[in-house]
Amino acid sequence: MTVSTTVTVRVPAKVNLQLAVGPRREDGFHALVNVFHAVSLFDEVTVKEAPPRQEPGFVTLSASGGTRVDLDGVPLDATNLAARAAVLLAEETGKGSPVEIHLDKRIPVAGGMAGGSADAAATLVACDRLWGCGLPETDLADLAARLGSDVPFPLLGRTAVGTGRGEILEPLAAPGRYRWVFALSSRGLSTARVFAEYDRLRPDAPAPLPSPAMREALAAGGAAALGAVLTNDLERAALSLRPDVAGVLAAGREAGAIGALVSGSGPTCAFLVGDEDDAATPGVEAAVVRAVEAAGVDSCVSAGSGDVPGATVV
Repeated sequence: MTVSTTVTVRVPAKVNLQLAVGPRREDGFHALVNVFHAVSLFDEVTVKEAPPRQEPGFVTLSASGGTRVDLDGVPLDATNLAARAAVLLAEETGKGSPVEIHLDKRIPVAGGMAGGSADAAATLVACDRLWGCGLPETDLADLAARLGSDVPFPLLGRTAVGTGRGEILEPLAAPGRYRWVFALSSRGLSTARVFAEYDRLRPDAPAPLPSPAMREALAAGGAAALGAVLTNDLERAALSLRPDVAGVLAAGREAGAIGALVSGSGPTCAFLVGDEDDAATPGVEAAVVRAVEAAGVDSCVSAGSGDVPGATVV
């Protein structure tokens, strides 16, 4: 039997189609209704056996990325979620051994698309395979939730609604296939800062509620219906901290985007430009790309599709 000594997992970014944020809870988290949508911006995480070391389970991290990915914002120590994922799995199963983890990043760093969470999810899958743990998906999801609110979704992918603090997932019927344009920024936004600004701006935030209109639009599968119901309660806070992003959103809308919003805690802007099989979509996509580039995007513009599967061994 051939034993694998290297495992690579491909994992997608997410866009929040609905992000409803309630008041801060006693545990420091916020109650959320969070409709996740996996899109075709991918990181690849490669985990391989490391030479024996004095400390069992010790993790070595490295990273590379696209020309516009800010690797300075990626910690390469024990604070990285991917490193924490490997350590947690080793502690829970007793099967861990020293590993080297390489992050090949295409998802923007601190961009509101859950790149760090995606890497942690991919690491759980890769180490589970490498170490022969064979954990059920439910157990991996439980470990993911212990790492962070956004970590369980990249395991699942496609489209799902998250409740609680976002970690309790329910897959949603979403037959549509959509094209997106993403305006990325070289200057990330701290999620903690955005939530703090949200609390300042909305001290009386109500309990978050799921959107029946969102569920209906996703089930119907058309871009026009979906574009009309995109919402993000954190958008106002993100724009308060990064006012320049408002001009990018306006440019994409004026160029014909069917829907536009800040992704998660930002500052990435996501523009829904049409259905994948609609002959008009390429023209709208090109117009939106030109418009947001002209608006002075300080990183780059990328296009992608959704939804896509979650973490996958390649």
